[in-house]
Amino acid sequence: MHILFLSDNFPPEVNAPASRTYEHCRAWADSGAQVTVITCAPNFPIGKVFDGYSNRLWQSEIIEGIRVIRVWSFIAANEGFIRRILDYISFMVSATLVALWVRKVDVVVGTSPQFFTICAAWVVASLKRVPWVFELRDIWPESIKAVGAMKDSLAIRTLERLELFLYRHATSIIAVTHSFKATLIQRGVNGKKIQVVTNGVDLNHFTPQEKDLSLFQELHLQDRFVAGYVGTHGMAHGLETLLDAAEIIQNRQGAENITFLFLGNGAKKAELVASAKYRRLRNVLFLDSTSKENVTRYLSLLDISIIHLRKTELFSSVIPSKLFECMGMGIPVLHGVPGESAQIVVGEKIGEVFESDNAEQLASRLIFLSGNVALLDEYRKNAIEAARRYDRVYLAAKMLAILEDVAKT
Repeated sequence: MHILFLSDNFPPEVNAPASRTYEHCRAWADSGAQVTVITCAPNFPIGKVFDGYSNRLWQSEIIEGIRVIRVWSFIAANEGFIRRILDYISFMVSATLVALWVRKVDVVVGTSPQFFTICAAWVVASLKRVPWVFELRDIWPESIKAVGAMKDSLAIRTLERLELFLYRHATSIIAVTHSFKATLIQRGVNGKKIQVVTNGVDLNHFTPQEKDLSLFQELHLQDRFVAGYVGTHGMAHGLETLLDAAEIIQNRQGAENITFLFLGNGAKKAELVASAKYRRLRNVLFLDSTSKENVTRYLSLLDISIIHLRKTELFSSVIPSKLFECMGMGIPVLHGVPGESAQIVVGEKIGEVFESDNAEQLASRLIFLSGNVALLDEYRKNAIEAARRYDRVYLAAKMLAILEDVAKT
């Protein structure tokens, strides 16, 4: 079976769509499937092409059995609505044109969050007369409104009509959460064609490990309780709440040993760094993104991982992929996302939840946990055990079985 996968993110980018796509495609190639991925030159989230790559019309490479075709796109940083839309549309056009030259395809997959990539998958599949799959990673464009990037308007309503068109015309939809499936059914999409394959973790990469002592000393974290946020610093993540908590803790006697470590880049990072400097926060450390191969060194430093999204009803249907990576490494979590993902944290007993945007609650739980070694050890053990239930290899096999069924239609 030949799978043609369209995704505007792919390694060496390290965000969630890139990791999921790569890990699934690698497993499918290992299983004997022919896999072609069409993506763009790696540039996320700073909008600058990575070293060793160029933004050319067409370039091809083989990565662990996957044929990866990179096409030209208008490159923009992960900020600014108009520039990002131009980025998305340009990739849609380039991917569509190049995909037409990929021969003997059995099924086309397009992955969100933005669905201009999905438009390309629909067009390509229609022209090739093969079935296609909508991999639903986010309810877009609703998430644009949720983070305040754009208010309800004619443009948003037009995008929503396009969204429903794509849902209805997809041969199959693979959602990453059960909440997404329920939302689509409520909006009139046929539930029989919606399958759920959650995010998971590559247990060959994200495994328990001792603290990286050289990095620990380099960053002067000796005798510190390290609470870390690792990931995109974007509008959706509400990281101002973490700075508020850091300020509360800095001013609270007996909590001097707690350090907040931020690793990553994104549209809000410069603003966050400036805010921390203005507040004279001595317990905050900002670091730039690192490669996926290197990120586990930084994760090993964490005593606890903070996962947070802004307080909005839409995000109650989201399961951040970093939750599973923390499980794999045995890192307890403080989880500031309500809904399905919070149920996982509580049900698996791998950490604690706090209310989104509630800095006081986050600060109080951090102070409590920093002095409770026995409870943290219990959370670590539970996380390692729970990770086995979200093994990416198993989930990739589950999705491959769905694709094989779709290809027969």
